This record gives sequence, C-alpha cells and structure tokens, in this order.
Amino acid sequence: MAGLESMIVEDKSQQAQKAVDREKTCPLLLRVFCSTGRHHSASEYNHGNVPTNELQIYTWMDATLRELTTLVRDVNPETRRKGTYFDFAIVSPDRSSMYRMREIGVTCSGQKGADDTKTLGHAKFTIGDYMDINITPPNRMPPPRRPRPY
Repeated sequence: MAGLESMIVEDKSQQAQKAVDREKTCPLLLRVFCSTGRHHSASEYNHGNVPTNELQIYTWMDATLRELTTLVRDVNPETRRKGTYFDFAIVSPDRSSMYRMREIGVTCSGQKGADDTKTLGHAKFTIGDYMDINITPPNRMPPPRRPRPY
C-alpha cells in the first residue's frame, strides 16, 4: 500500500489574508466617497473625475468593513444613529478610462452582521481603487440585499 499523502492544498488567497503588522507596514490611502440613499454613479468617476465629498482614510488591507464604518461614523455625526446602514462598494477602473462599481458588503450601526469582518483584502480591493458608501439613515428602508459573486 502506498504511503498516505495529504490531499489538502493550501489556498493561496488564505495566505494573503494573514494579519498585517500595522506597526511595521505602511498604511494605504483609501479614498472614500459617501452619499445618502444611493451610491454615486460609476460615471461620476470616469475620466479622472471623482465626487466632491471625499473622505481620506489611512488604513491597511486587513481593515474590516466594521472598522471602516466606525471611521466614517467618527467624522459624520449624523451616521451614528443606531440602525444606520452602510452599503460598501469598490469603484475600480476597467481597461479604458471608465470605472465599474462592485458592491462588497453592508454593515449596520448597533447591529452585528455577516459582512462586519470582511476585509479589504477579502473583497479584492486593489490600491488605487475608490470606496463608495451608500449611507441609509434608520428611518429609511435598508439597501436591498443582492447576491455578491466572489
């Protein structure tokens, strides 16, 4: 009988998701654009343009959506109310000068959710991409949940 060998193959994406040593790793600049009730249109990012309401956050690839929610809440007091939804999307260039928007997760102030621990790395964020956040106040309907391909 031949020797038993492990059939487990280590997933390279899991290797890339190891914790970042924030003391030794330089943070990246995350350019965030928030709007209330809707995402910005992807066309607002085309040809080198960006929406006017930019929030700049220095963070790391292991930053979670919950962590980003907290940072946005720190600078926008009106988003601190319990039940406020944060719908995150990555805006990235395609092969032309056009941009595409891809939703990556939703968090809610005061509630735990499935996307809270999703990191920029898990969401396949690339340095240079933008983050677009649709903020829905608690007195409005939360964003519809759509299946997200990964």
